[in-house]
Amino acid sequence: MESIIEYFSEINPVLAALYATLFTWGLTAAGAALVFFFKSMHRGVLDAMLGFTGGVMIAASFWSLLNPAIDMSEKMYPGWSWMPAAVGFLIGALFLYGLDKLMPHLHINFRVDESEGLKTQWHKTTLLVLAITLHNIPEGLAVGILFGAAGIGMEDATIAGAVALAIGIGIQNFPEGFAVAMPLRRQGVSRRKSFWYGQLSAIVEPIFGVLGAIAVIYMQPILPFALAFAAGAMIYVVVEEVIPETQRDKYTDVAVLGFIGGFLVMMILDVSLG
Repeated sequence: MESIIEYFSEINPVLAALYATLFTWGLTAAGAALVFFFKSMHRGVLDAMLGFTGGVMIAASFWSLLNPAIDMSEKMYPGWSWMPAAVGFLIGALFLYGLDKLMPHLHINFRVDESEGLKTQWHKTTLLVLAITLHNIPEGLAVGILFGAAGIGMEDATIAGAVALAIGIGIQNFPEGFAVAMPLRRQGVSRRKSFWYGQLSAIVEPIFGVLGAIAVIYMQPILPFALAFAAGAMIYVVVEEVIPETQRDKYTDVAVLGFIGGFLVMMILDVSLG
């Protein structure tokens, strides 16, 4: 692990953000590849996976994003340390709210007539992939922003913390890739197409990871706003999308335990490495 942190410390932060988000994308693809080996997935397992995803995202939002944003604000905006985190958090949530209302998408456990966003005749497969794509935008941003902050030497952002965030996001992306691919397979989509759509849902992570890193490197005063923005967007996704998806069957307790497990994993990673 030390060699990995040292390597990322020595390369350009934008390149580091790209490599880290390619890693998170790769784990999504690895999870989606399980569709080649399994014919079906128990609903309780799916809900536990989604709960785990939500736990990781909530823990990362505070430990990796909001907390550093507040610490930075105390130095950059004395007397107004609450303001960047609060404003960034709100704008991040509103940004995802806007995308949620505009982009047609369908949550994993929902019926076609429960699709959200602008009305469209797009196929259910497309709507499912777009839902997870929305989910992955703030994850890519979060990783990129943290690598960019660490790369420019911000005191409250470290490469180790950015690596911990990337590992946490990657871990929860693995079951997420499976959770996307398997429902598609269950609907009659071929294994190859199910895998393709499952991994495709995370393609936005490298894109937004690089954009996030570039933004904070060249606009340093926005850094605490940017960290809080990613946190607000991630928490919006968890509350609006992930948690409701786990509460539509009889495995709600399993989903909650998955959530607790995900939170613990991300908290331990961040505190021990960051």
